[in-house]
Amino acid sequence: MPENTGRTSRRTAGRGSYAVGDARRQKILDTAVDHFGRWGFHASSLARIANDCGITQGGLLHHFRSKEDLLLSVLAQSEQHDEERLFGVAPDSYADYLETLVALVEENTRRPGIVRMFNVLVGESGNVGHPAHAYFKERYARVLRHTVGLLEEAVRRGELRPGLDCAAVAQEHLAVMDGLQIQWALDPSSMDMPARVGAYLRRRYAEIAAPRTSSV
Repeated sequence: MPENTGRTSRRTAGRGSYAVGDARRQKILDTAVDHFGRWGFHASSLARIANDCGITQGGLLHHFRSKEDLLLSVLAQSEQHDEERLFGVAPDSYADYLETLVALVEENTRRPGIVRMFNVLVGESGNVGHPAHAYFKERYARVLRHTVGLLEEAVRRGELRPGLDCAAVAQEHLAVMDGLQIQWALDPSSMDMPARVGAYLRRRYAEIAAPRTSSV
């Protein structure tokens, strides 16, 4: 009996240490979001991030090999959230997909740090040498492909009008949403972002929807 109890205690202690490590890793990620959102990638430092986490820079490097590794881990965490919301379930219609986008914007109003970070890093990553350049280039291409695919399918099933320039509509949707997000991040009191995005998307949908045939 004493031997079994000892093994159980060691296992419990092991699980506890993993939980502490996971919690510390998450705190580092959350703090990095704030720093990257305030100062961008280049002006942020691992030393300041570690200090705000209450650990040494060496302790931070135990979890992340470099500032580039930390940046990509932060982006991957945010990406997982957005993928689950946007790509997790195929929508029944393009109109349903637009409502999913509005719901995501609503969630983003409760994640202002993520929104600020995204805006700052997108601007910085226009430089080919930026560590997130490839990430954002691929992300925009993937979201665009996904949106174009949904638009084309909606045209095929007769939801949207034939001959629609699906690539142009998708690019426009992304541009308007990102533009409104930048304005909101600068001054959240300036607009109800979900309402503004929703109004635009629904108005644009009405313009591209296939004409309804009268049954009379």
